[in-house]
Amino acid sequence: MQQNNFEIEGKSVSLNELINVYKKSLSNNKKEKKAIKKRKEEQELKPFQAELIKLQKYIELQNKKMIILFEGRDASGKGGTIRRVTRYMNEKHYRIVALGKPTEEQKTQWYYQKYVQHFPHAGEIVLFDRSWYNRAMVEDVFGFCTKKEYADFMKGVCGFEHDLTRQGIVLIKLYFSVTKEEQAKRFERRRTDPLRQWKLSEIDLQAQDRWDDFTKAKYNMIKMTHTHNAPWTVIRSDNKHLARMEAMKVILNSIDYDDRNTKLDFSLDSNIAISGAREIENMDAQRHNYGKYIN
Repeated sequence: MQQNNFEIEGKSVSLNELINVYKKSLSNNKKEKKAIKKRKEEQELKPFQAELIKLQKYIELQNKKMIILFEGRDASGKGGTIRRVTRYMNEKHYRIVALGKPTEEQKTQWYYQKYVQHFPHAGEIVLFDRSWYNRAMVEDVFGFCTKKEYADFMKGVCGFEHDLTRQGIVLIKLYFSVTKEEQAKRFERRRTDPLRQWKLSEIDLQAQDRWDDFTKAKYNMIKMTHTHNAPWTVIRSDNKHLARMEAMKVILNSIDYDDRNTKLDFSLDSNIAISGAREIENMDAQRHNYGKYIN
């Protein structure tokens, strides 16, 4: 087969060489567009990150306490959102708490004990990357707790949270909701990316197979623990950037802090941020129309 060569600026270039140059150009162009998009998204978050600094300062000066719970399925974007929320905050006045499985000693303690010891002092924000709601989700689905332990938790958690808010703690509960298809894509990226493989756990590998079990657990959890004083906000997180922005708005709307930027739009996107009560209505409609929950 004859190889086609082309004369370019006095040099003979083969067709294969031209194809390779073209492919490389496309790849570089794709990377450049991705970098530009990422930069644009970072700039869009900055005004809200600046407001979070004001909120943090207000909490510090007023000796208030704030707890933010980040719940949701594996790979739903909790960790990335936490990093964006805290990126410019004063490290002296916030803590991120991500607890592992309970020790043998902790298993003998009051269930909330390992969480309460990490609660904020006056002027501090604590962000829980998974929380006491582990019992309502992972522990229940995988049988890490007994049916009685689960029932006792669901019966008592609303009273526990009511006591927290009655004492002045600002409690924000965020549930990140990712679709099954998007979760599968993110798991595959974790599996093939050496920098992300550490994120893929044995539990993650079973998450897709137990999808319906987690959906049922989510429904029961939100339905039974969405209260006036401690409501859930569900964040649709297939689009990570929009999820992060809406989560920031939820946090910023929780307190009437000083010097709020009146030019910023703090209203929530109803396609991304949904109240727990509305999510239950949606899931009830799904069950009625399709015979099962979708989200």
